[in-house]
Amino acid sequence: MSRFAPMALCGAAAVAATIAAFAAAGAARAAATPISGPGATFGAETFTLANGMQAVVVPNRRAPLVHHAVWYKAGAADEPPGKSGVAHMLEHMMFKGLAGAADDGFSETVARNGGNDNAFTGQDYTGYYQNIAVDRLALVMRLEAGRMTELAFDDAAFELEREVVLEERRSRVENRPGSVFREQVAAAQYLAHPYGVPTIGWEHEIRALTPADAMAFYRARYAPNNAVLVVAGDIDAETLRPLAEEIYGRIPARPLAARARPGEPPQRAARRVEMSDPRVTAREWSRSYLAPSLSSDPDGIAVALELFATVLGGGTTGRLYRGLVVERGIATDAGAWYSGVGLDHSRFGIHVSPVPGVAIADVEAAVDAEIARLLDEGATADELERAKFGVRAFSIYSRDSLQTLARLFGSALTTGLTVEDVERWPAAAAAVTAEQAAAAGRAALVPERSVTALLSPAEPPEAAP
Repeated sequence: MSRFAPMALCGAAAVAATIAAFAAAGAARAAATPISGPGATFGAETFTLANGMQAVVVPNRRAPLVHHAVWYKAGAADEPPGKSGVAHMLEHMMFKGLAGAADDGFSETVARNGGNDNAFTGQDYTGYYQNIAVDRLALVMRLEAGRMTELAFDDAAFELEREVVLEERRSRVENRPGSVFREQVAAAQYLAHPYGVPTIGWEHEIRALTPADAMAFYRARYAPNNAVLVVAGDIDAETLRPLAEEIYGRIPARPLAARARPGEPPQRAARRVEMSDPRVTAREWSRSYLAPSLSSDPDGIAVALELFATVLGGGTTGRLYRGLVVERGIATDAGAWYSGVGLDHSRFGIHVSPVPGVAIADVEAAVDAEIARLLDEGATADELERAKFGVRAFSIYSRDSLQTLARLFGSALTTGLTVEDVERWPAAAAAVTAEQAAAAGRAALVPERSVTALLSPAEPPEAAP
């Protein structure tokens, strides 16, 4: 969750953001490794500093600009029990009291030099980035290196920022019944794993956080050997390496806290969540299934599952939209999603906006029928080709955004995959057959591993006489 906007990846971006991690750990002076050959898509180069900091460079010469980012392998799912929100709280505090920044702050220094910056917290990572002219890259690298090692803030600053975070939670969660609802669904999906805890944290635990909690998380996880440097834009590895060695390479590696998370017990019974709220104007029905992520995929179904999700519910051409909205007229919207991003489990989801007056039992029966038909018959050649075309199109259009390019690699490098996986993802998707997509759907859409949820309007309580 960023200071200004929540980190959200969906649709093609969610598909793409699931793919990558740096495979080789070499000496600081080892040559950068370009990813080339059949299937390579983005032309990324990679190297590793002697202190263990991984780096990926994605050259893009369209303008003299760069997107510079440092991603830490530390997110909300790495928080100690009872300290939910501390990763996000630390993200806020990383903009306070930094050596090397002007007296009026980190972001102001970046802005004064013609750039902009922000940060975001996810379940598996926290990222900090700047968009700036390439001739100011060294400046933002030094600022970022400074807050990797020299963060300092007082109790008053922490208390002030806590109120900012609490207001963020009120405005983006508590004031939006759909957001509260989705928190409850995630909590029902995960019995033990911290993915069931919201990234921003539970309110009562945010209120109990201390400056010492934030500094403990910082010291345990913010180190070069737990970070990934991603630079996309008007630069290559040959140019970036000396800067990275001079600025980041001088920071010593440190012992890291283990990334130990509770395992999720097998889900053996379907679960249901129902919530009503007078602020809701129309019903929302959804169902989500525990599914493997690209990083926890022993059966190798994740890429095929991405295509299955697109065929089932990708926009107005998906089976669910055509079946429930166009043909039956029982919904105003219907679709499916799958995000393979994540160090651990992921979810496959279905959503439907029922037409007023339509029975929920009829909605569920229609959804089940569409799924059964797709699993039984498989995708048509046209449907599968359309899904694959979407992957190819995204891989091409993503080059128009330096930030999108960087996020493809950063999210992947922090969740256990390889740079080669990112580069060759479109080719892997192109090789999926209709039979493999259906098999992936059968493996993931197991009723016993589902949570079915309904958000509906409620009449406001009558005023007292």
